[in-house]
Amino acid sequence: MNKTVSINLGGLFFHIDENAYQKLNHYFDAIRRSLSPDGKDEIMSDIESRIAELLIEKLKNDKQVVGMREVEEVIEIMGQPEDYRLDDDGFAEKTEKSNDYYVPGYNPKRTRKFYRDNDKAIIGGVCAGIAHYFRIDPLWVRILFIISPFLSFGSTLIIYILLWILIPQAITTTEKLEMTGEPINISNIERKVREEFDALGKKIQSVDYDKLGANARSGAEKLGNGFEKVLMAIFKGFSKLIGAVITIMAALAMVGILITFFTMLFTSSTIGPVWYPYAEGFNYTDTPIWIIAILGLLTVAIPCLALFLLGLKILVENLKSVGGTVKYTLLILWIASLAGLTYILLSERMEISNSGKTFIREDINIAENDTLNIKFRYNSYYDKSWGNGMGFKITQDSVGNNIIYSNNVRMYVMKTDEPQPYLQVEKISLGRSMSEARKRAEYIKYDFEIKGNNLILDNYLTTDTQNKYRNQRVELFLYLPQGTYFKPDDSVKHYDDTDNSFFDLWFDSENLYRMDKNNVECITCDDGEDEDVKVDYETSTHAEGHIHINNDSINVSINANK
Repeated sequence: MNKTVSINLGGLFFHIDENAYQKLNHYFDAIRRSLSPDGKDEIMSDIESRIAELLIEKLKNDKQVVGMREVEEVIEIMGQPEDYRLDDDGFAEKTEKSNDYYVPGYNPKRTRKFYRDNDKAIIGGVCAGIAHYFRIDPLWVRILFIISPFLSFGSTLIIYILLWILIPQAITTTEKLEMTGEPINISNIERKVREEFDALGKKIQSVDYDKLGANARSGAEKLGNGFEKVLMAIFKGFSKLIGAVITIMAALAMVGILITFFTMLFTSSTIGPVWYPYAEGFNYTDTPIWIIAILGLLTVAIPCLALFLLGLKILVENLKSVGGTVKYTLLILWIASLAGLTYILLSERMEISNSGKTFIREDINIAENDTLNIKFRYNSYYDKSWGNGMGFKITQDSVGNNIIYSNNVRMYVMKTDEPQPYLQVEKISLGRSMSEARKRAEYIKYDFEIKGNNLILDNYLTTDTQNKYRNQRVELFLYLPQGTYFKPDDSVKHYDDTDNSFFDLWFDSENLYRMDKNNVECITCDDGEDEDVKVDYETSTHAEGHIHINNDSINVSINANK
């Protein structure tokens, strides 16, 4: 049974086996003896920090004791002091162990880490860090960041500031070696520390100009660090605000969705809700409303829930995750509900993809030079107005049957070469196919009357609710021979849809019209033009003059000389 020792290595505490501790202690002594006095303490500090990192990687938990095996693996990675003999330039000389430069622990596949290089920085060291990571010259990266704001409308400047805030600076020797992708062993640590000492020595021996530059750079660095803290605080505050907005909006959306869902779920089977007949009017596939409600709930509520959790995660940094099982379950439910709802919507669209119509023709027998009177009438049981439109309403007829009522009626005045006028009534509906649409058009109920020279038209149509609302409409084509006189009632203006270049129905009064060769002419329409009145007069004093009267003024002229 071996004793264990607690040690502080690179600022970290470890429990280590006594034999392993002695081996590690001898290893440190050998390294100290091999180092020159210049920078020995800094080099040993960096080596201890690196060994501490390696031991943490080897241990499975913080209670595990460091044994001889872990120490030997670390020493194998770091290398023995006698394996490194640095020349005056700081590079490893050839050893007898290899025909090439031998660097124990070197791994050519080692990946680089992204740090900001403050030693070669001009502003924040971002460009130098990117250059190290991608193994290119920092000059090209700086040129890219100088030019790109003009091409990207300043977006790369924002990217630079974000990288400056988010990317850490390489401070320790280990971080600087990781930034350049060099292996972290005794040789490279010692070389790096010597380079820093040499650079510091050159600065100390430099002229006052260098000292001034160093002071300016230090001031700029302090200013940059302060600016970095301010930007970080602003960025965090802005992110918290976005998280709060996302959370509140998602919560409100989920509340509204749940209220709508339970309203549809618990009232779809009752007679009372006003919305239910209209929902059924568009439910061409006859899918139960509660199924559509569940699919709609899952399709919309799950993304809202995801946004709600995202907003909470932005607001609360240590928010506990809902777990992978819940995430995958919600994802599967969302995909299934989206697929089901999409299938229903596509089926609904197919039910109204084609148009079909039926028509009837009715001759109008009137005497030559007689006037055809045209008017619309409404049914006071359904509606007491002349309103027209593309919509519909569900109501009941006089015997209690549920029907669809609509004012979607349009009239067109046309010219015909036949000797007698006639009316063509076209009933139009939508359906899955043209034949089905035509069949549904036959179910449209529309009435009109011809009494002598009077044409009386209904301003509405009806159909059974079982036919659903499929944009049912009635189009009336009134064909008139040339020379036919007709007089539309004031109600006609609500339903006439004739091209105004052919028949322009005046809205001020009931007028008499006549079908001419190329269009309809208004016989009694007031064109709004008043004739001028001119009056000549002579006074008792034998003076002559003129009075000119029009819509705008009265002009009087006198010839006083005569």
